[in-house]
Amino acid sequence: MSNTDVAPTEVDCVASSFTGVLHPREVPLGGPRAIRVRRTLPQRERSLIGAWCFADHYGPHDVRGGTGMDVPPHPHTGLQTVSWLFSGAVEHRDSAGVHALVHPGELNLMTAGAGICHSEVSTANTSMLHGVQLWVALPDSARDTGRDFAHYAPRPHSADGVTVRVFLGELEADRSPVHTFTPLLGAQVDLEPGAEVTLGVDGTFEHGVLLDQGDVEACGAALAVADLAYQGPGHNRLHLANRGEGPARAILLGGAPFEEQLVMWWNFVGRSHDDIVAYRDQWENHDARFGAVDGYRGTLARLPAPPLPNGRLRPRVNPGV
Repeated sequence: MSNTDVAPTEVDCVASSFTGVLHPREVPLGGPRAIRVRRTLPQRERSLIGAWCFADHYGPHDVRGGTGMDVPPHPHTGLQTVSWLFSGAVEHRDSAGVHALVHPGELNLMTAGAGICHSEVSTANTSMLHGVQLWVALPDSARDTGRDFAHYAPRPHSADGVTVRVFLGELEADRSPVHTFTPLLGAQVDLEPGAEVTLGVDGTFEHGVLLDQGDVEACGAALAVADLAYQGPGHNRLHLANRGEGPARAILLGGAPFEEQLVMWWNFVGRSHDDIVAYRDQWENHDARFGAVDGYRGTLARLPAPPLPNGRLRPRVNPGV
């Protein structure tokens, strides 16, 4: 998914002392009739949870009127994109030659590495579109790795009104086979009305709970839809409770604190102002770094990069760092 902010802010992604709940802001996903998404990461209070550096939550959107997802080819560097749906289907095409569909309960993970471009379009038979799009920052040792793609459908595990699907990392002996470049956790947790669970988690990780639906208390905090509760390292238990009368669903994110300083701007993750300027110039000049997407049939052949701000991009340091 592209970051479609018309004036994207550069972000210095480092750990901060924040603990509590992050509330989302709404941004459009391409054009004046585009669907709107709720963006929780990055924010001033916290820009990373482990290596998770970007989180969009969208839907449920009734897209039968033709206002579905249609994101033209756009570039990425230095990250992995994680697509996870609750309803609908999205067609993915990228410059590594991958053409794939993502359905509910299935992981699509794309590794940008040194550079990739891709398009994302909801399918013609999708009526309700609902899901999350997440980014993972690559460490410096892997940020120039080659393009890659993985697809995985985790098996759900249910007990006492709670169902868990682990799509990245490991949680209570359930492990995803999908490769990541830093220690990570990604899982969907569904809770029936009144259900509670205390999950055994890695105490060296920081964790976030992103609420999709329902009335959930996480890490001691009551959440609204698209809120993200944060729990820092030093805890080997994470408690979730459905306080509502209907079903609830959340995405659990975790990872070892990411110590490297990053600069994020538009769809690029780099280490400096000069990195970002170079990536933007290469994208605008159709450089081979990003390649090309075959088979996309939208009105725009590719998304143009927004203009850089006047002056050098300066990292934004989190409060308390």
